[in-house]
Amino acid sequence: MKKITIGFLAMMIILSLAACTANSDAGKEKAAGETKEKVLNLNNGQEPSSFDPPIGFDSVSWTALNNLMEGLTRLDNNHEPQAAIAEKWDVSEDGKVYTFHLRDNANWSNGDPVTAGDFVFAWKRLLNPDTKSPAAFLGYFIEGGEAYANGEGSAEDVKLKAVNEKTLEVTLTNPQAYFLNVITNPAFFPINEKVATENPEWFSEADSFVGNGPFKLTKWEHDSYFEMEKNEKYWDADTVKLDKIHWAMVDDSNTEYQMFQNGELDVSDVPAELSEQLFSEGKVKVEDQAGTYFYRFNVTKEPFTNKNIRKAFALAVDQQQIVDYVTKNQEKPAYGFVSYGYLDNDEKDFRETSGDLIKTDVEAAKKLLEQGMKEEGYTTLPEVTLTYSTSDTHKAIAEALQAMFKDNLGVDVKLANMEASVFTQEQTALKLQLSRSSFLADYGDPINFLENFQSGLAMNRTGWSNAEYDQLIKDAKNESDEAKRFELMYKAEKLLLDEAPIFPIHFYNYVYLQNDSVTGIVRHPVGYLELKWADKK
Repeated sequence: MKKITIGFLAMMIILSLAACTANSDAGKEKAAGETKEKVLNLNNGQEPSSFDPPIGFDSVSWTALNNLMEGLTRLDNNHEPQAAIAEKWDVSEDGKVYTFHLRDNANWSNGDPVTAGDFVFAWKRLLNPDTKSPAAFLGYFIEGGEAYANGEGSAEDVKLKAVNEKTLEVTLTNPQAYFLNVITNPAFFPINEKVATENPEWFSEADSFVGNGPFKLTKWEHDSYFEMEKNEKYWDADTVKLDKIHWAMVDDSNTEYQMFQNGELDVSDVPAELSEQLFSEGKVKVEDQAGTYFYRFNVTKEPFTNKNIRKAFALAVDQQQIVDYVTKNQEKPAYGFVSYGYLDNDEKDFRETSGDLIKTDVEAAKKLLEQGMKEEGYTTLPEVTLTYSTSDTHKAIAEALQAMFKDNLGVDVKLANMEASVFTQEQTALKLQLSRSSFLADYGDPINFLENFQSGLAMNRTGWSNAEYDQLIKDAKNESDEAKRFELMYKAEKLLLDEAPIFPIHFYNYVYLQNDSVTGIVRHPVGYLELKWADKK
């Protein structure tokens, strides 16, 4: 991403606000007469990686996508899936065949009707191996989906059928309790087949983007800002209160906070150095979020080909110190991978039942390092470089880890940083040795955390492969008995942390400041904002 100077950013915001004022002066005739334009100012942090639904599978893309587009179901205020583009559906007696009935008034922003064929086109494109979507694995529950994605089957074998223009039939491999939740994810949004066929790059610019959600994309100055306006062709447009949303792209929390203080943003993260003061003043809002901040070892690169050396590094990390003295945002330290908030069949929290699987133990770490070095014949540990994507928070955590590895293991670790999109490409290509990462849940079930580390998945990014683990995940996905399903997932998480291709740092939460005049923003635990019900006085 290009560097944005504060002066340039301020100029862009002034121009944007001037445009808003001009529009406001022109006025909008409504039932109660002329009113001011309601403009919400948010920060996206960075340039979106893509507004192509199966590709923009990350935190800098899917909040925007969630408000530009809509799937068959949509998460409501209570984070439960509700009817969206599909107004109703039927389920077969065996729980495997879903027949969705699309709304007659569901239209694209260009006026075209949203059809069942648009969903078939989009979902098969998600699974198409040529698309190289990191989210393709989410579609493996569709019969024929996994074989197609792995190049072992054809698109014709995927059990998706447009019965007619407004009826979609989906056949699952097994009954899935969380199916309606999964398909709220942006990866399952439809794509206007006619538009995409005529212009394969339809998603890359504002003037060619066609969505079907509460808002439409009207401006996109790459690496600078983008804007949305209310989509009058959205089937539930009467519910949408905002006229416009302006998104800045600022990746420094202090700059973001200053913009919030100056009235240039309506929402801001909390800078670590100000957190104690702001918390004490009662200005900070905190909400739950389902996700984990963690680090990935590349098990194909020395010295992390050795399990004991990986575990030594993992046990040398003090997660409690990081959340207390580095991030300072009341996060919970993570000693497992699945976050809090998921209840099993006995109504017990998954995290509490699974317990602490990899917790700080400096003495054990030293012994494991010594043991691992003997196993590899090392007299000196190969050089270790820790890489993080550019951000003041990522840098602070990386520096804390660097100090812990030095103090607790006597190991000097080099630090390197790179721009986010390049970082993701390098990590996926297994070019990084030890690197930061994050996972925000795609849907509300623990299997979503654990399925990422199956052999060969694009989301794995560690090079780790374990046949026993793969089988546990496969069995859990096919198990209809909830008690047995959770037992399989408990075993899988224990195996994952014992093999240690990763080590966790903390579980995410939403910690933010918000303009008092703004209401109705819903922060889904799965990691994106819902602005359909947002308002600004």
